[in-house]
Amino acid sequence: MKGTEKSSYRVGITGGIGSGKSTVCKIFETLGIPVYDADYWAKWLIQHDPNVKTGIKQLLGEQAYAHDETYDRAYVASIVFNDPIKLGELNKLVHPVLEEHAKAWHLEKSREGALYTLKEAALLIESGSYKHLDYLILVTAPEELRIARVVKRDSVSAEQVMARIKQQLPENEKKQFANTIINNDEKHSLVKQVWECHHEILGIMKSKD
Repeated sequence: MKGTEKSSYRVGITGGIGSGKSTVCKIFETLGIPVYDADYWAKWLIQHDPNVKTGIKQLLGEQAYAHDETYDRAYVASIVFNDPIKLGELNKLVHPVLEEHAKAWHLEKSREGALYTLKEAALLIESGSYKHLDYLILVTAPEELRIARVVKRDSVSAEQVMARIKQQLPENEKKQFANTIINNDEKHSLVKQVWECHHEILGIMKSKD
């Protein structure tokens, strides 16, 4: 990961489905750290960015958007779920635009005085976006706990959650990219782990002054 100036320090946070990334991010927010929700902004860009919309229509057909120009997630999912090539092409359309949007947001928050910024994304590693960051946090949890969380949250079956987990990079492979691992197994204190991580980041930033 590249070195950078203190005022533009970029931290990423990732983890598999049900690991509890959003919960960890909320704790960072209580410390005054702004969080960029990549999944939210990806959906926003798909709905509002004209270049992204044009690219998706060319890739997947005009049916990707309804008559009122609302993005048809069910239609798109029916195409890309079992077609990794189409899914890859869709990601190549969205991720570069999302990365530029995230950079602009980060610079704005830096100018506003943020100590550093946090980018939350499920696919930070898979997309290669981690290469643009200075520090990476991985949130982990036992698979059975992750499954139970998502079943409760999304009202889906355990089998459906397991299928989604299999589509993601295994936790053991993700660990080699992480600077810090936060264990969200409901046994270790999340607040304590976030506090320690926060101060480690500040210490690294201070050493770069």
